[in-house]
Amino acid sequence: MLLNELSAVSPIDGRYRSKIQNLAPYFSEFGLIKYRVQVEVEYLIYLNASPISAFKPLFSSTQIDSLRNIYLNFTEENALEIKNIEKTTNHDVKAVEYFIKSQIELLGLSAFKEWVHFGLTSQDINNTAIPLSLKEALENEILPQLNAVVNTLEKHADSFKDIPMLAKTHGQAASPTKLGKELNVFVVRLKEQIKQLNAIPFSAKFGGATGNFNAHYIAFPQTDWHSFGHSFVNEVLGLHRSFPTTQIEHYDNLAALFDAFKRIDTILIDLSRDVWQYISMDYFKQKLKEGEIGSSAMPHKVNPIDFENAEGNLGIANAIFEHLAAKLPISRLQRDLTDSTVLRNVGVPFAHCLIAFSSLQKGLDKLIINESAIRQDLDNNWAVVAEAIQTVLRSIAYPNPYEALKSLTRTNTHIGEKEIKDFIQSLEIDKAVKERLNQITPQNFTGF
Repeated sequence: MLLNELSAVSPIDGRYRSKIQNLAPYFSEFGLIKYRVQVEVEYLIYLNASPISAFKPLFSSTQIDSLRNIYLNFTEENALEIKNIEKTTNHDVKAVEYFIKSQIELLGLSAFKEWVHFGLTSQDINNTAIPLSLKEALENEILPQLNAVVNTLEKHADSFKDIPMLAKTHGQAASPTKLGKELNVFVVRLKEQIKQLNAIPFSAKFGGATGNFNAHYIAFPQTDWHSFGHSFVNEVLGLHRSFPTTQIEHYDNLAALFDAFKRIDTILIDLSRDVWQYISMDYFKQKLKEGEIGSSAMPHKVNPIDFENAEGNLGIANAIFEHLAAKLPISRLQRDLTDSTVLRNVGVPFAHCLIAFSSLQKGLDKLIINESAIRQDLDNNWAVVAEAIQTVLRSIAYPNPYEALKSLTRTNTHIGEKEIKDFIQSLEIDKAVKERLNQITPQNFTGF
């Protein structure tokens, strides 16, 4: 079978392709090759600009533009050419080096061929290309969609800020709250975690075969190669150079990033389950779409599938993030190759995140508040004002107020407005306090 959306083994490249296709330029094999080419070209340009006397003459601005066009105008045909070279080299980064050398020849810059990949090992390219692609994917695709979900949630929180709602602690009726406030809990949690996420640097290794610029110092012992490496990685690529390292980046900050996303996903799973529960309690209705079917057997149903889809995809994402965060920081001695195949899956959990973000956005946009159901739930649970009454009675030193309310609420099969009012009337307290207690309802006992 030809590879397409129907034959793809993974649903992220099959059923959900339309939702994650914008990630392909960053996390696909094409994307990885293109970012490798970008790092190699920028390294060549930066070498030319460095004070290495043997590397002259300097590139003209036109030549620099032509060199950058190698990756700026990179095509699938170029990627296939590199894959064909790899069939001979059996080494993916060396194939990139040979491709760039052939492009340099076409530009009439053959004299500079041997400065391509000068002194480097493949991980100097992989450990800069991958964090660079991840950084740009987060900035351009992933975080904007996550922030869109947070913004929609924040709008709902503001719209519902004045709607009293019966709280449920341990699944039981509890002191009332406001629906908007409960949604705002998730807004604040997500914003805090996004802030922590944004503080994590995109670390990169760049330092030759074992991280010490061995070959570079042998060739040019007077050059401060570590300063060169810091400037290239930090200023040219916009990453953060790790030092010291072994042959590979130690991935500690990458693991921190995965852990940060795990927390964000966990919060979104919590949100998905809560909204699902509110829908099942009839607190929310869902907008109907013409022709859409909720159940193949029950015509009346409109299932909360968006929140279920989000929960499922976030769970898969977290399972992969867990493995990535646990595996990548561990490497035998100066390196083993297990990180290589694992790193190729970095885009997979983020694809599942995007699917989940899309579903959450769709689900949140479909919510319609059902105030009558929320109000009815409050009206049916007057017992929750017992906390308010006993607390006021405590404040005036009334004897055993908690026990009195406990007796009332646990010995009556039904506690409604009448039972509460009758109890207040039976209290031997000041008339002003009684009036104050009589003002308390499930609708207004919502705190600040």
